Amino acid sequence: MALSDRLLRRQPDEAERQSVFGEILDWMLMPLLLIWPLSVILIQGVANSIADDPYDKALAESALTIARLVTVSGGRVKVGLHPQARSVLHADESDTIYFQVLGFRNELVAGDLAIPWVDPPPAIVSEKVHFRDADIKGEEIRVAYLYIMPLPDQPPLLVQVAETRNKRSALASRIISGVTLPQFAIIPLAVLLVWVGLSRGVAPLNRLGSLIRRRLPTDLSPIPTAGVPEEVKPVIRAFNDMMARLEQNLQAQQRFIGDAAHQMRTPLTGLKMQTELALQETDPELMRASLRQIAESADRAAHLIGQLLTLARAEASHRKTHAIEQVDIEALARQATLEWVPAAMAKRIDLGFEGTGWPLQVSGNPLLLRELIVNLIDNAVKYTPEGGRITVRTRATDFAVLEVEDDGPGIPENERDLIFERFYRVLGNEAPGSGLGLAIVREIAELHRGSVQLKPGSEGRGTLAQAVFRRRRFTVSALLAQAPEKFQPTL
Repeated sequence: MALSDRLLRRQPDEAERQSVFGEILDWMLMPLLLIWPLSVILIQGVANSIADDPYDKALAESALTIARLVTVSGGRVKVGLHPQARSVLHADESDTIYFQVLGFRNELVAGDLAIPWVDPPPAIVSEKVHFRDADIKGEEIRVAYLYIMPLPDQPPLLVQVAETRNKRSALASRIISGVTLPQFAIIPLAVLLVWVGLSRGVAPLNRLGSLIRRRLPTDLSPIPTAGVPEEVKPVIRAFNDMMARLEQNLQAQQRFIGDAAHQMRTPLTGLKMQTELALQETDPELMRASLRQIAESADRAAHLIGQLLTLARAEASHRKTHAIEQVDIEALARQATLEWVPAAMAKRIDLGFEGTGWPLQVSGNPLLLRELIVNLIDNAVKYTPEGGRITVRTRATDFAVLEVEDDGPGIPENERDLIFERFYRVLGNEAPGSGLGLAIVREIAELHRGSVQLKPGSEGRGTLAQAVFRRRRFTVSALLAQAPEKFQPTL
C-alpha cells in the first residue's frame, strides 16, 4: 500500500500526531534494539571459540602424551600409563576427564569405553590431533583424538581424550558478562545522546514553524533561507514557490473581479437607461421597441454572467466540479454542431461537420468539454459574415484533434495570442461579445492537459481554431463494443 493511501486511512487525530522527530527516533532506535540481541548471540559464539582455544591445546597435549606411551609388542597393543598418572589425569576440580585407546580391531586397550567411537577420515595423518563435540550420558564433552600407525601393514590405532565443558562454559560466561554488562550503561546513554541530538536537529524546524505562524494572513512574501539547514532548504524553496503561485492567483482573481465588475456595469447601465426611456414613452410602438432592446440587453447580460460562471468553474479545483470520465469528443462535437444549425441558418451560414466515424475518447469533464466546443462554434458563427461557411471537424492522430474553421475576416497574426486574454477584443470588430469565449476555451483545454491555438484557414482566409487533447487508445474488442455496426457484413 502506498504511503499516501496509509495516510488517508488514518484518523484525523492520528495524522496530526505524526512527527519527524518521532519518525527519526524510531528508525534510529529500532535497528539498535534489533542489533543488540544479535550482538549478544555473536558475542556468545566468539566467547565459546575463545574459551575453547586454551583448553583445546591442553587436551591435545594430553592426547599426544598418551599416544607416545602406546607400544606394540608381539602383535599386542600396550599403554605404558602409570596408575598414578591415571589418577592425575582423572583429577580435575571442574570437569570429568576421559581417555581411550582402541586397538587394531577397535577393541578397548585402555581407558574409558564411554567415549563414542568416530569414523576415521579418508586420508589419515599420523599423530594429527582432531577435535569434535560429543556427549556422554547426556552431558556435553569436548573430544581430542588422533590416529597412530605403529605397524605399516596394520590398521591405525585410535587415541581419544575428552572432558566435560564446565571450565569452558565458565570462561565463556565471564567473557560474555564482561562485554555485555557495559552495554546496559552504553545503550541508555546512546539513546539519551540521540534524543539530545535530534532535539537540536529539529530546533530549526520549530523556529521556522513559529516564524510562519506569526505571519499575517496577507503576508505572502518568501521565507528567507539564511540559517536554514540544507535538508530543509528544498522544502522552503518549494513553499516559497507555492506562495508565489498563490499570490499570482490572488492577483489574477482581483483583476478578474475588477474586469468582471466593469463588464457587468456596462449592460446594467444600458438596461437602466433603456428602462427609463421606455417608462417615458407613450407610443406603444416605441415602447415595444424599447422593450425589445431591454430584452436584448438582458440576454447579453445573461450570456456574460454565464460565461463568467463557466470561467470560474473552469478555474475551480474542487473534485466534484472536475469529475473525470471517458468522453467521446466526436459525439460531443457532432451534437453541439446540430444545436447551432438554426443560428447558422439565420445568418445563411453553411455549418457542416466532418468526423472520423469512430469513437474519439479523451479523459475529461463532459460539461466543460462541451462548453469548449460551444464557445468555439459560437465565436465562428458570431464573426463569420452572412453567406459564409463553418466546418467543425475531428481528427484522430496520436492525439484527439478538434477543429472549427470559418472563412470570416480572420485574426491578425500579432493578435492570435492576445485574443485568449480575458475581455480582449480585436480592434475594429463590431460583432457583439464579451471577450471571454476564447479565455474559457484556453482554461478548459489547459485543465484537460491539452492545448488550443489559432491558425489561418486552409485557403488563407478565415480562422482555424484547433484544440488538441491526449487520446485514449482502443483495442479491437473495445471498438466492437463501442461501434458494432461498423463491423456488420453487408449483403
